[in-house]
Amino acid sequence: MAAQSAREGVCDPPPRPEQPGKPGGYISKLRELVKHEAEKNKSQWKTMGPAKVAVPSPKDFLQKRSKEPKLAPKKKEQDGKRLLPLLPPRTYHPVVHIKKNFINKNAVAVITREPKKPRHFCVDTRQGDKYLLEPSGLFPKYIKKRNYGVLPKYVTRRNEEMKREEEEYQASVLEQLKKKAMKTLSEEERTNILKALKRNWEEINHEYQRLPVLTDTRYKRMHKEELELKLKQLEHDIAAIEKHKSIYIADV
Repeated sequence: MAAQSAREGVCDPPPRPEQPGKPGGYISKLRELVKHEAEKNKSQWKTMGPAKVAVPSPKDFLQKRSKEPKLAPKKKEQDGKRLLPLLPPRTYHPVVHIKKNFINKNAVAVITREPKKPRHFCVDTRQGDKYLLEPSGLFPKYIKKRNYGVLPKYVTRRNEEMKREEEEYQASVLEQLKKKAMKTLSEEERTNILKALKRNWEEINHEYQRLPVLTDTRYKRMHKEELELKLKQLEHDIAAIEKHKSIYIADV
């Protein structure tokens, strides 16, 4: 026990000295006021229903056009005197002091220039709906131009180019037709061709007459048919040349 008490006395730390107390924290000056306001509005809704407020008067109702902006009231004549100055007479001419600066120059130009002409309108409904007459196409302003009815230069130039191209095309077509035109055989050439055809017909006919009577082989039959076709074609050509006096030959 003595040893245990001695061990405990060795392990326990010595007691700390007491420190002096710290000063208090920040305290707002409005603390009491906040507390008072909170207590004042604390039990507003503890009764049945909301707090009683003043009911609006039935005479104070929203009237028609009450929220539209209103113009300022006109000033009335005071003691029978006009607030606006009298108009000057027709014979009055303002005295203009001309100075060499652009302000007076512009003022003189504005005073002495002609007034603007009224714009033409077209009214198409009984409610008075109108629109400008010039852009509508109803105002005849184009016929008053100096060049009205005159063909523009670019149109005449284009027509001339088209006419020239058409003439060149027609000339090229005629040239091609002349190149492809058929030639006419002369009487001498026609007679020579007719004689040559008759000579060929006589030769083939002589060969045809020399054929054997019996055609028992395939070659004999084919040779006979070939000679008959040649004779038939020559007879057709001779008849066509003898029938037509003028013969045309096309270039192939």
